[in-house]
Amino acid sequence: MKRLFKWVLGGLLLLIAVAAGVLAVFNADDNSAPPQPAQAAASPGDQISRGAYLVRGGDCMACHTARGGKELAGGRAIQTPFGAIYAPNLTPDNDTGIGTWSADDFWQALHNGKSKDGSLLYPAFPYTNYTKVTRADADAMFAYLRSVPPVPQKNRQHELRFPYNNRFLLYGWRALYFRPGVYQAEAQQSVEWNRGAYLVQGLGHCSACHTTRNALGGTDLKADLGGGFIPVVNWYAPSLTSDQEIGLGDWDIEHITGLLKNGVSPRGTVLGPMAEVVGASLQHLSDQDARAMAVYLKSLPRQKEAAEPDERARPDEVARVMELGQKIYKNHCIDCHQASGKGQWPAYPPLASNHAITMPAPVNAIRVVLNGGFAPSTAANPRPYGMPPYGPTLNDGEVAAVVSYIRNSWGNKAPIVGASEVSRYRAVPLD
Repeated sequence: MKRLFKWVLGGLLLLIAVAAGVLAVFNADDNSAPPQPAQAAASPGDQISRGAYLVRGGDCMACHTARGGKELAGGRAIQTPFGAIYAPNLTPDNDTGIGTWSADDFWQALHNGKSKDGSLLYPAFPYTNYTKVTRADADAMFAYLRSVPPVPQKNRQHELRFPYNNRFLLYGWRALYFRPGVYQAEAQQSVEWNRGAYLVQGLGHCSACHTTRNALGGTDLKADLGGGFIPVVNWYAPSLTSDQEIGLGDWDIEHITGLLKNGVSPRGTVLGPMAEVVGASLQHLSDQDARAMAVYLKSLPRQKEAAEPDERARPDEVARVMELGQKIYKNHCIDCHQASGKGQWPAYPPLASNHAITMPAPVNAIRVVLNGGFAPSTAANPRPYGMPPYGPTLNDGEVAAVVSYIRNSWGNKAPIVGASEVSRYRAVPLD
């Protein structure tokens, strides 16, 4: 019966793909000839240096370098709700990499999400963002990739479940969720704002994590950067447009810039998946580009905040949890984060007035207490202090209590956390 259901489901999805594929051909693909390669205004060496900067800014190494493997040689598994997708080899090896690719081929991959042979690429490769990259920048990236040492390493086949292993379904997906187009500057905005928008929307592909995805892996463009749960790693990428969550609206530009480039700021510290992004990519941006991203992010229209959920726990239960949480905080947390909850910047982030602590979804706070974590090592913060894991020493009820205490002290206000929520994430690794 289950097998019959799978085939019926697959048949329906194929029919949808056929219908949507017609739309894809006419609406979702840019079928015009690629723009001519940009006339190099600089020497080949300068173009390669520029490309190296852009590849680093796009965080290409994070996906295209396996743990312990050769840089950009591919092989890293990108886990998705649909199965594992293995990043391909980007080195200029003729047999296993992009050695036979042209600049036009590379442009088509970034701009249209199509491989050299015309096959559609799975959107784990964020071409939905990279489509905004200019031809000049694409050519510089390609020049750099052509300059790295070739690594003969075969690409691994993706391990996707049926029916998602049928690449033809991507025609339907693209019709629904992909519109190619290079970033167009907004004339009423400043040069700095437009540079920030280009980086955030394009190479930075921030919406890949910070926007909610539906059951098909598509993003809601109306809720762009409005926050998204990353299901495989069980981490929540907070909304960048909600002052109830990350709260960028009342941050100083310098503090946003510091968080992006250094991983720490007086308002908070990056942990979890974002620590890898800062360590591998954002810290290498110029001060001007990091600031431009901060200017753009701070300017985004703020979301209309939803009403706070009702506190469902009984007053006596809340009092019991807060009393236990305070005791645990004094035993394990107070030396670093202080009795005031203000922390000691830059070593220990503040907990008071920290929206990352009081978000409606407490998953990140729970996971940090359970698993600990480190801010990234950056040029401005080469020896970051770490948060030790308390999962081995605290039970689920105790973790819930201390997280609840932190979420409701020093002016913080958020629903208390239950032991069952902690249990859900205890066995899940950070990566």
